[in-house]
Amino acid sequence: MTQHSLSLREKIEQSPMSGYQWLIVVMAAIMNLLDGFDVLALAFTATAIRGEFSLSGIELGYLLSAGLFGMTAGSLFLAPLADKIGRRPLLLIAVFLSAVGMLGSAFIAQYEMLGFWRVITGLGVGGILVGTNVITSEYSSKKWRSFAISVYAAGFGIGAVLGGMFSVMLQSEYGWRSVFLAGAILTALCFLILLIWLPESIDFLTNKQPRNAEIRLNMIAQKIGLGEGWVLPSKIEKTKTKLPITQLFSEKYLRSTLLIWTSFFAIMFSFYFVSSWTPALLKEAGMTTEQSVSVGMMISLGGTCGALIYGLLASRWTARSVLILFTLLSSASVMLFIGSASILWLAMVFGILVGALMNGCISGLYTLNPLTYDADIRGTGVGWSIGVGRIGAILAPTVAGKLLDSGWEKQNLYIGVGFVLLISTIALFFLKRRH
Repeated sequence: MTQHSLSLREKIEQSPMSGYQWLIVVMAAIMNLLDGFDVLALAFTATAIRGEFSLSGIELGYLLSAGLFGMTAGSLFLAPLADKIGRRPLLLIAVFLSAVGMLGSAFIAQYEMLGFWRVITGLGVGGILVGTNVITSEYSSKKWRSFAISVYAAGFGIGAVLGGMFSVMLQSEYGWRSVFLAGAILTALCFLILLIWLPESIDFLTNKQPRNAEIRLNMIAQKIGLGEGWVLPSKIEKTKTKLPITQLFSEKYLRSTLLIWTSFFAIMFSFYFVSSWTPALLKEAGMTTEQSVSVGMMISLGGTCGALIYGLLASRWTARSVLILFTLLSSASVMLFIGSASILWLAMVFGILVGALMNGCISGLYTLNPLTYDADIRGTGVGWSIGVGRIGAILAPTVAGKLLDSGWEKQNLYIGVGFVLLISTIALFFLKRRH
């Protein structure tokens, strides 16, 4: 019996998750792992880099922001490629760029060149986040979508833990450059895995209908366990009167776009401040390097758990309501966190709590974001939301560096970040899901 691909997406929505679908989720998590590794590798090597190049606080802030600048550019300008050439080609390009950037960072002789290679790495990571977020959402069933995206988001925490471990182990023996070399090798292995096993998005194949789309569609359907005989619908030629980016501001999407951008900006600003500066600030508060690194790793470990906890809760209640709760709790925990710095075990407990709640917030945004936009502009919509979030991420380390240089106390910085998180709570309160 002939089946129709228009119902294939609906069938995936309603069917149990197959092993192949979970494999796609795991591949997305591995790619997100690269983001976590990259951020924490730099955070934990920052002291050694600062010493080698005699950097001021603001110069270190610029360096921490360089990779985030690249991520923003990747999210904004590589994202539309996902809607034009497909999710799979975008991800292969992005992972390749990330590997090249990591490799270049390992062999620099000047501070400025490290900044350049950090931008290239970030460009790749930015593209990765767009493609993985979209493809995870599209291959997940309705029942398990929040949890699947949380598994994907948990990859960041695992990567961060690995980044911290590699930083501690490799720096002492081979110097900070070896950390980035290890990252380049991991990223190259990830590229090979994707090249072999990553499929194209079903929504992309159905809407854009590239060459051999029907054959590829049926191969994917068989791997999922939904049989064969699926056919493509008649291709609808859309009048190209609007750029995908301008559609984000159409009457249909304007309210949702502005609100989800606000949420992304506030949460990413807060998260990257905590990720980038916490080890250094804890050391200044009196901890040893090993202790500050340990607390930083607790934040990453908590992040892995928090993403999964969010997913489980969102499968029982609405993703939006759980996300609002997580932003409120994140705000409170961040404000209390720095006060625990004098007691190591308490700082580690709060580190786990902060990491869990803030990563839960990011999981929530990753869940809501793809559902906001239709398939033909989903890559663009998701990419620009993440890109706006990355602008907040760029500003966070630099603003913190300037405020510290101007005499701000560490406690005041964390209290300020707590209030920034409350802005996301307000935006999410007014956000309504389209689906």
